[in-house]
Amino acid sequence: MGLDIWGKSLKELEEYITLNNFPKFRAKQIHDYLYHRCIFTFDEMKQLPKNMREWLKENASIYIPEVINSIQSNDGNTTKILFKLKDGSLAETVCMHHKYGNSICVSTQIGCAMGCIFCASTRNGLERNLTFGEMLSQVYAFKKLKNISVHSIVLMGAGEPLTNYENCLKFIKLCNDSSILNISYRNITLSTCGIVPQIYRLEKENLPITLAISLHAPNDKIRNEILPSSKHFKIEDVIRASKHYFENTGRRITFEYILIKGINAAPKHAVELAKLIGNLNCHINLIPVNGTEHIQLFAPSKKEIFEFQQILEKMGKSATVRRQMGNEIQAACGQLKRRYLENR
Repeated sequence: MGLDIWGKSLKELEEYITLNNFPKFRAKQIHDYLYHRCIFTFDEMKQLPKNMREWLKENASIYIPEVINSIQSNDGNTTKILFKLKDGSLAETVCMHHKYGNSICVSTQIGCAMGCIFCASTRNGLERNLTFGEMLSQVYAFKKLKNISVHSIVLMGAGEPLTNYENCLKFIKLCNDSSILNISYRNITLSTCGIVPQIYRLEKENLPITLAISLHAPNDKIRNEILPSSKHFKIEDVIRASKHYFENTGRRITFEYILIKGINAAPKHAVELAKLIGNLNCHINLIPVNGTEHIQLFAPSKKEIFEFQQILEKMGKSATVRRQMGNEIQAACGQLKRRYLENR
């Protein structure tokens, strides 16, 4: 198969091409075919001389995952794809079509070790990390299939990005690379369950991305029930790391808070949450839980959600309710994959 050139920066590809006695400018042509024209076979790269195409077929490869299922919401605003990777693993990716552009929600792992009670992707634990190339291929499979441009990237699919740190960091830099996707760092969001040491590590990278932290509770007792992995890091430590991140990067934190009826969505929880956050400059993203036949959890009523939001705002917090997209196609993490495996 040779070297997989997918996910290589222009500089890396130039080094590979010149090392094998081809002109440096050929790397730019290959890069253009891959990342701007979405052409993934050497035979179609007609600007390259035939002898070079034949050499590439023998000594290099381009791997894009196989699309085995694609489903779109009734309103056309959400599309979900299930991929089969080289080793047979299954990964999900979602594209959300907004007025301002298309946002791709990328998976960073096969499975997940975090154990969140509302998430189908964690039910069988963590299988493996995805490589930066596999993450990038999720974006380009959408670009090829739907012929779309990409406005923003969200690392919020299956997996915990900060436990696959190096691959996620490389992927983010590839997204920003002007010769690849050329997406502003400010249009890239990384979502984490709150791995405290890695938050401090990410802060030192000094990348102006948006950090979204899955808080989901106003205290450790409830948070440990919803997010078992949080037992390793006290909620006060997560808030402290968030303040440090904001103070040293100037980037406002987003706190994700999933609303589950009977668990964390009462007015008293809103008051406790506001007090916990204190004067931290942040935004709270309220997310009504997306229950399924696999996950017997239920969202509060619209009235209860509105009351929760109003309490936060009256206590000086910025809070919005996330627009629900793709519920009927099971767009939440792991749901399409689980349904596919059960049907198979």
